[in-house]
Amino acid sequence: MQLVIFLVNEKIRAKVHYIAVTGIVRKGNKYLICKRSPNEKAFPNKWCVPGGKVEVNDFINTNKDTKDHWFDVFEKVLAKEILEETNLKIKNFGYVSNLVFIRPNGFSTVIVSLHADYASGIVTLAEDELIDYAWVTLEEAKEYDLIENIWEQIAIVDKKLKS
Repeated sequence: MQLVIFLVNEKIRAKVHYIAVTGIVRKGNKYLICKRSPNEKAFPNKWCVPGGKVEVNDFINTNKDTKDHWFDVFEKVLAKEILEETNLKIKNFGYVSNLVFIRPNGFSTVIVSLHADYASGIVTLAEDELIDYAWVTLEEAKEYDLIENIWEQIAIVDKKLKS
């Protein structure tokens, strides 16, 4: 029985992923970066951009946009996560990139990276997840211990917005 459960779990693990959305928030010519808590399982104490996992509860109790579908889930989740983690409201969403990594628990996480403009609010961190923040230019971001790929993603946004 244990072998069957293991095989089923391996088949499920091969097809099931966490999905997360992250946001590069721009205010003027600066970008918001945040330092992760030392208690985070993935990338503790590293600097990142805010975001979080997409969960069924993020949409299941809301009205569908068609008979069977919800639209703009990534944007809605990102706005919710940034508000919860930083107390900021955002607007004007755009696509940056997508990537995958394997979490310490062995599950893969598909990350969709978006960018957005600061709309309002004063940064107040959810200290169970984030312990510090900074508004930085692309060049200043190089001075922080960022999760790999964060600087490159900020660079994509910076180039996109300057062209």
